[in-house]
Amino acid sequence: MTSSTWDTGAAASGRSAAAASTTATRSPRKRGGKLLWLRLTVAVVVTIVMAFPLYWMVLTAFSTRADLYAPGLQLWPQHPTLQNFVRPFQEFPVWRWFANSLLVAVVVTVITVFCNLLAGYAFAKLRFRGRNALFLVLLSTLMIPPQAIIVPQFFISIGLHLYGGLWAVILPEAAAIFGVFLARQFFLAVPDELIEAAQLDGAGRFRTFVSVVLPQCRPLLAVLVLLTFMGEWNAFGWPLVALSGNQDLFTVPIGIVGTLQGQYTSDYGAIMAVNLLMILPIVALFLAFQRYFVEGLSRSGLR
Repeated sequence: MTSSTWDTGAAASGRSAAAASTTATRSPRKRGGKLLWLRLTVAVVVTIVMAFPLYWMVLTAFSTRADLYAPGLQLWPQHPTLQNFVRPFQEFPVWRWFANSLLVAVVVTVITVFCNLLAGYAFAKLRFRGRNALFLVLLSTLMIPPQAIIVPQFFISIGLHLYGGLWAVILPEAAAIFGVFLARQFFLAVPDELIEAAQLDGAGRFRTFVSVVLPQCRPLLAVLVLLTFMGEWNAFGWPLVALSGNQDLFTVPIGIVGTLQGQYTSDYGAIMAVNLLMILPIVALFLAFQRYFVEGLSRSGLR
């Protein structure tokens, strides 16, 4: 076999190795591209599924009753109207419902966030006997469904002469244990050296909490405020029981079910219009705190 034959074979082997290397390099890229398109497809499908109820709410809110009961599927209002937004405010005290909901949500949010911050800081940074056991007992109450304690809450509110008033809704909902858990998890990440340095400078425990620890809690405050306000703004079960005897104190969810949604016929356009207005404060609150919301959840230990 001549030297030219060896050179030709070596060159062919080199080209084969280079081709194999190129194929091996392109193969992960192709797989990565396919996975990317698959993830994008799944994300788009999930987004459509999640956004369609909101779209249907908007569609119903701007449609006439004739369009809603017309045969066939309509994905756009045939005769757009604003009467669904005007009529409920003319016939029912919707503004009072919104005022009651806002009052309850704001007061509960203030009380809950204040108690959650103090309790979470105590469980995270203060040393006292039975701290972990007490925290586990409180945490175990999350396993109790709210429906199971409605009857005891009902009798307690009557005994305290709170039934039929807004305080019957506010007090039982204050200081949620889930918020204490979030606050504790967040404060565990605060360096102990920072607190010790403040105490060496003569600051007491409360001043250390207010002046040193609290300024670092903006993400935590955003999470607690948003979750608490959203929960109370949409609360239905216990407010329905506590306020059923006083229609002047109805919140928006109770007003919708008690008046707009009838036993035999329902004004779906008006219901969706009021619901659409009802979600606007939550959207505005989220936009105001979105800068800190994700950071607060991640630093609190939720993934």
